[in-house]
Amino acid sequence: MDRQGRVQGRKTVWRNARLATMSPQLAGLGIIENAAVVAKDGRIAFAGPQAELPSDLSAGAECIDCEGRWITPGLIDCHTHLVHAGDRANEFEMRLAGASYEEVARAGGGIVSSVKALREASEDELVRQSLPRLDALLAEGVTTIELKSGYGLDLENEAKSLRAARRLGDERPVTVRTSFLGAHALPPEANGDKDGYIDRVVREMLPSIAAEGLADAVDGFCEGLAFSPDQIARVFDAAKAAGLPVKLHADQLSNLHGAALAARYGALSADHLEYTDEAGAQAMASAGTVAVILPGAFYFIRETKKPPVDLFRRHGTKMALATDNNPGTSPLTSLLLTMNMAATLFGMTVEECLLGLTREAARALGLLGETGTLEAGKWADLAIWDIERPAELVYRMGFNPLYSRVWRGQ
Repeated sequence: MDRQGRVQGRKTVWRNARLATMSPQLAGLGIIENAAVVAKDGRIAFAGPQAELPSDLSAGAECIDCEGRWITPGLIDCHTHLVHAGDRANEFEMRLAGASYEEVARAGGGIVSSVKALREASEDELVRQSLPRLDALLAEGVTTIELKSGYGLDLENEAKSLRAARRLGDERPVTVRTSFLGAHALPPEANGDKDGYIDRVVREMLPSIAAEGLADAVDGFCEGLAFSPDQIARVFDAAKAAGLPVKLHADQLSNLHGAALAARYGALSADHLEYTDEAGAQAMASAGTVAVILPGAFYFIRETKKPPVDLFRRHGTKMALATDNNPGTSPLTSLLLTMNMAATLFGMTVEECLLGLTREAARALGLLGETGTLEAGKWADLAIWDIERPAELVYRMGFNPLYSRVWRGQ
């Protein structure tokens, strides 16, 4: 048995299935009818027509009859702030009663309240509060998730947040990727000094986080109410020096050309992107930077400017989807609803939605070599669905047809 708890030499065959492999070698969703998947030692050994299944792979294997059900890769939530303390339902209620964002902030709301709550919570308490949110996502077939820091805004609490995120991967059978988002907002004690705070991020926080191995990537928020392109560039330079890839919250509320900035640094992804222009879309496509679309935040804050999906299509920019789970602007824990929102609000197709939560979400995390498609050699991360056609996964609201979830072959 290895450290993941897998029994060495264990083989499982899922027969009589229909596959949406998401393989780029096949058209569309990569559909294969009358198919089988074989997992050995936690990885896919075969995914293809059942008639082509080698006999040596099925010999001695546990055999599961899928009875015609569909198998997709396990879903991937590639942008979340899942580790947080408390909620901001009171602010939501205040806004419904007519309070402005400024009035909410004066009453102690906004990100400051999330920072206060996280700083007061222990690491154990963060894990305890975050597990139900994670469990809701796993119940819909999620096998990989990205978790950002960004509510600590000092070294001690950013590290605490990332350690809690890592522990979630020990508590549940799921692949966890962490992103250091120190450049998320200005902490109260900074007294408005953004450059001084970025100095601390670059010189103190990021090197310590990297040395402790707590982050798989570095993120930032490039926006007028957060940090400028020049300030984010300093963070990205420090990330590159530490050997960490970068991601960016970009062009959500205005066009500061964050998408182009992300592309210039070869970012894994740029996320939100409501105000991205054609030059930004083209730059992302050329750099291989994935556009991560976040309909939950668009819906929750009643945004009216839609992300430029047509521009991304025209330039071949890869598109992923995610929940953006966070307490202030997207308290969403359903990737199935995320797909429906993306289709309904932004006109994304069934194919784009499903690829956006599998292959392209894996690409956005730098994990496409390990997961995101049903291909030999990748982790055996599967979602098995009680549906007649893949479109049902995008079409339904508030209904979960997951039959079985498999993480690394189990």
